[in-house]
Amino acid sequence: MTREEAIKKIIFAMDVKEFSDVQYWAELLSQHVGMFKVGKQLYTACGPAAVRMIQKCGGEVFLDLKYHDIPNTVAMAALEAANLGVQLCDLHAMGGYEMMNTTMEKLDKNFSGCTPRPKVLAITVLTSSNEETLRGIGIDLPVPEMVVKLAKLAKSAGVDGVVASPQEVGLIREACGKDFLVVTPGVRPSFASADDQKRIMTPAEAVKAGSDYLVIGRPIAAAQRPAEAAQKIVDEIVAG
Repeated sequence: MTREEAIKKIIFAMDVKEFSDVQYWAELLSQHVGMFKVGKQLYTACGPAAVRMIQKCGGEVFLDLKYHDIPNTVAMAALEAANLGVQLCDLHAMGGYEMMNTTMEKLDKNFSGCTPRPKVLAITVLTSSNEETLRGIGIDLPVPEMVVKLAKLAKSAGVDGVVASPQEVGLIREACGKDFLVVTPGVRPSFASADDQKRIMTPAEAVKAGSDYLVIGRPIAAAQRPAEAAQKIVDEIVAG
């Protein structure tokens, strides 16, 4: 794998709340990561302006708002995300088949021409969750089995891929095929701590397992030299 290919696999989690921080990180890392993740905190604080600033700095965006509501509401929200020109957006697979399928039909109908729509991902089981977490909400399946169940449901609804821990990538590939996108948080380079993630791998391990994109935040943001930390992650991926 080339360094350019490795860079494109990294999605930097821009977990900030100040608009000035958006420009700072976008300018600092636009040459070192493939995409920027805009999540709930940043989007609630700054709205679409955060997305536009990243785009102005030459960055691509994963709008990570994890939609979960009645089908029409989620479909219309996803359409607005698509109209912002983001590359990725997501919804919760636990919202069910109708919610996901309605969303994909709405997007495909509105992006039937030459303008590409964003790829849509379904959240399976959050990487901060484990079997005890699932039991607490009445789900008795083991985490890997639940992840695969949700991934297959998402694929059947026309969703492009899933967000899942790197530990489940192989199972998802086996169940859903090589063209189904898999985006993995819970990735921690060899030089970083696990923080609050419970199901983790190193970047090289996750890529070898079949991850298409790696969501990485604190190991870069908390480093004394963030751009160098991103470069070290690229080194780990290339070294394999």
